[in-house]
Amino acid sequence: MFKFKHLLALTVLFAITQSFSHAQEIKALVGGTLIDGFGGPPLRNSVIIIENERIREIGQVGSVQIPEGAEIISTEGMSVMPGLWDMHVHLMINGHSNYTHWDSTYIGIFESVIMPSSAHQLLLAGVTSARDLGAPLEASINVRDRINKGEIPGPTLYVSGPFIQKEPYPGTKAFRWGVNGAADARAKVKKLIDAGVDVIKLIDHDEMTFEEAKAVVDEAHKYGKPVIAHSHRPDEIRIGLKIGVDCFEHTGLASAPEYPEDIIEMITERTAKMNMGPLFWTPTVEGLYNYEYTRNNPEKLDDPSWHLGLPDSVIRDIRASLRFPGRMSYFQLTPVRKPTLERKINQLKDAGVVMMIGTDSGIPMKFHSQSTWNELDVWVNEFGFDPMLTIKAATYWPAVSMRVGQDYGSISEGKYADIIAVRGDVLRYISLLQNVDMVIKHGKRVK
Repeated sequence: MFKFKHLLALTVLFAITQSFSHAQEIKALVGGTLIDGFGGPPLRNSVIIIENERIREIGQVGSVQIPEGAEIISTEGMSVMPGLWDMHVHLMINGHSNYTHWDSTYIGIFESVIMPSSAHQLLLAGVTSARDLGAPLEASINVRDRINKGEIPGPTLYVSGPFIQKEPYPGTKAFRWGVNGAADARAKVKKLIDAGVDVIKLIDHDEMTFEEAKAVVDEAHKYGKPVIAHSHRPDEIRIGLKIGVDCFEHTGLASAPEYPEDIIEMITERTAKMNMGPLFWTPTVEGLYNYEYTRNNPEKLDDPSWHLGLPDSVIRDIRASLRFPGRMSYFQLTPVRKPTLERKINQLKDAGVVMMIGTDSGIPMKFHSQSTWNELDVWVNEFGFDPMLTIKAATYWPAVSMRVGQDYGSISEGKYADIIAVRGDVLRYISLLQNVDMVIKHGKRVK
């Protein structure tokens, strides 16, 4: 009898525990102003029901029944929006001013220390998805997969592995692959795809033969992989458009005041082809636009948020490299380039490209904990872009471009619960994104 009662008590306790555990898998975000990522008017007094990893229901206070036992999280007084995407990051670097020194000194710990640190910093900054464009192949795949398995914190990553270019720069063969002929170009792309990359990164394709450049794009498209290409020089854009590049990076063209007329005509002709889908562009302007301010007001370089996950010796090395911001060769042309940025970005907008938020995060003085919100801030407060459409460029459109819009990029029923919240009205003060109060990734609070 005693054994029976004991067994019964354990059974009841187990049932209660399981019921409680199940209830705790349901969350309700209650009271905030919802910006869903689609670009429409915000929803006041919103309720978002999250079950496990995904969004179950969306509505308003009084019209949505909160499941009994759900974890209720107040978002009163907060802007609630999809997790940000950063479409151009470099996890293998973290603000150091000397690439040659960085690569030769730290390549051995890219995978174990540097890239996980960068990923964690991005996540805590509200970036729940990111496109990493250029790193050693094995490190890229392994860091991405460890994040996906929940072994280390970070955004959902889409990785390119090594750049594809005509000839690697000295000392960069670990993450830049050269091509010699069309057959070699196809073989290099196939090797990346077989290893599991998500995109192909193409640069310096104006130095390739047309056949080599076209082979890169054709091979990638054969296996359903988008090609992301630099647009630093006019012929990179011209050739990229001819061979079918899916997304261009940077505004480029050095200190030239604007894009040549023939390039704008080519872009306009491409964007008119609705059957081909949008032509995506990631202008990455904030690092250039903010350089002079950072040079003159370097206090932001002391922000300890970029120390997360880095050994003291690496932190000291980065700090030492940034001692004289005004002397960096990387930025000497920037004061001449800066006045051209707004004209170029408006040319692209007027030509019909779909622009997305990306930052080149990791370049000198640009830390993963700070870069993304700065890009949105420049778009809105310097270039006058609509804040709602700017948020859409950091949420909805990136997911579409990466062909995962069915699961990511907006707060809507059935999608993964990648959600951030900031206290205050982010549509009035976009800079509030520099201090994201809450980060939920795949239904779990990570901040």
